[in-house]
Amino acid sequence: MVTPFPGGVGISGLRVYDWPAVDGVCGGSPHVHLACSEAYYVIAGTGSVQTLTRSAFVETPLSEGVVAWFTPGTIHRLVNDGDLRIIVIMQNSGLPEAGDAVFTFPSEVLADSVRYAECARADDEESARKRRDLALEGFLELRRGKPAALESFYRAAVRLKQDGLDAWEKRWREGALASAERTGEHLERLRDGDIGHLVEADVQVTHGKGPRLGMCGRLDVF
Repeated sequence: MVTPFPGGVGISGLRVYDWPAVDGVCGGSPHVHLACSEAYYVIAGTGSVQTLTRSAFVETPLSEGVVAWFTPGTIHRLVNDGDLRIIVIMQNSGLPEAGDAVFTFPSEVLADSVRYAECARADDEESARKRRDLALEGFLELRRGKPAALESFYRAAVRLKQDGLDAWEKRWREGALASAERTGEHLERLRDGDIGHLVEADVQVTHGKGPRLGMCGRLDVF
């Protein structure tokens, strides 16, 4: 049996795309997560993460040693100023890379689930660039728009993901929730002087699968 990763989180290694975009910067595809928080630990290079919420558009500098994180609903775009490499830490056993992500495509794409799915695919570098550029088009529209435009985007994103919510809940229950409950069981054992879980200690090792073309860069998925 494989021991679950601590806290029921997921991790990936990320080398942010260095492809130039229409606004003159290099980076990944703007997108949002609906149920999960995400954190970045920068291990090399420089860049920034552009974020858009109802409060404001913000650009947070990233350099080696910086840790930045954000909550669901934060539209984010990674910008690569030079060899930006990141360890990504994700809630719910890596759900942000397993369904909980919606690209900021223009509204007419978001309104058509079939077209959205086609545009969201990235089978090669060319299609990944097209996906990034289409998401950037919608992102720039949202930056120029009013709060109502952002709310419309959120509603469209939620409609797109309705069919996946049961699977997301299952992943949460078997991952993060189970991990928290296991800690509670351990505390009860310790109060009773029970060392059962200590004598069952083990060590696990895994290796990345990749790289593959992710939303923001080349991913080593664990």
